[in-house]
Amino acid sequence: MSRRRLQINLGLSACLCVSLSAVAADSPTVHVYNWYDYIGPNTLHDFKRDTGIEPVYDTFDSAEVLEGKLLTSRSGYDVVVASNFSLPTLIKAGALAKLPRAQMPDFQNMDTDLLAKLANNDPGNQYAVPYLWGTNGIGYNVDKVRAALGDKAPVDSWDLVFNEDNLAKLGQCGVAMLDSPSEMLPVALHYLGLPPNSTNPEDYKKAEALLLKLRPHIAYFNSSKFISDLANGNICVAVGWSGAMLEAKTNAEQANNGVKIAYSLPKEGAPVWFDTLVLLKDAPHPQQGLAFIDYLMRPDVIAPVSDHLNYPNGNRSATPLVAEATRTNPAVYPSAEALATLFTLQPLPPATERVRTRVWSKVKNGQ
Repeated sequence: MSRRRLQINLGLSACLCVSLSAVAADSPTVHVYNWYDYIGPNTLHDFKRDTGIEPVYDTFDSAEVLEGKLLTSRSGYDVVVASNFSLPTLIKAGALAKLPRAQMPDFQNMDTDLLAKLANNDPGNQYAVPYLWGTNGIGYNVDKVRAALGDKAPVDSWDLVFNEDNLAKLGQCGVAMLDSPSEMLPVALHYLGLPPNSTNPEDYKKAEALLLKLRPHIAYFNSSKFISDLANGNICVAVGWSGAMLEAKTNAEQANNGVKIAYSLPKEGAPVWFDTLVLLKDAPHPQQGLAFIDYLMRPDVIAPVSDHLNYPNGNRSATPLVAEATRTNPAVYPSAEALATLFTLQPLPPATERVRTRVWSKVKNGQ
């Protein structure tokens, strides 16, 4: 992850004092940079209809692409959807503008419990607003896991994949994990009762020993292949993102292939991630950027986005407007008790990142 400091020479203090009601008259465009296929089908059209502001919308497909653009040049964007994991780096680099709450009346709709989690990456919630969010957990083939481990299979626990006896049996029908040291090693540390964002090299030796013991029973590490393999019945267990598991479930149902997929958020706790709306410090249209962010904080605007993408949003007032099948699904909207067990991931010092990279290389190679 690049940590080169972005040189900022544009101040927004005067610009941010303009009321949102005057946005459309001042300038008709806002430039937005978001993940590919990560917004409602009508959201941009409705924003222009309701505000008179023309959204100029571009997409990216990796956090590295986003950070590279924001940390090496003036991007020309106003609003960016950035992961909570990237926030500390972007804040430290001076790439983000503080959000003026007085000009964002819909900030009051934000879920305070989620804001408290996000504050681990954005202290004081000064720079970022939750857009959509999710968890990392276990997707599994209901019938194959039952056949391998019986009716009392610990599907609600990390023991399902980190207990060697269980994994040895599941390995017969196929187990996959994310190819991501920044996401898998914290889970292994957490399972061992160690800090998930540890900077202690000794902790990583313990995680390495655990994963090397499990390695013979893991089919592969990949951050995309598991979705189709789970849906097709080619594997029976995968560790990955909640949204990916729900996609696999939907694909299996649409294929009518008899594969039943479920998603489990382990009771011991798991990573929670946020994709957030941020305003760039050098935004060419800061007022319009604020208008766009505030628009997406409207309950009636963000609820259809959650319905379309099957991800929860950060807006407590929107929950009653989300489709019942989505808002009552604990795989999408975890309970308050489950939410309390979740933890955020953080960028680590370069020395620790090097340790993680070495450990992960050994684990993937099985030696």
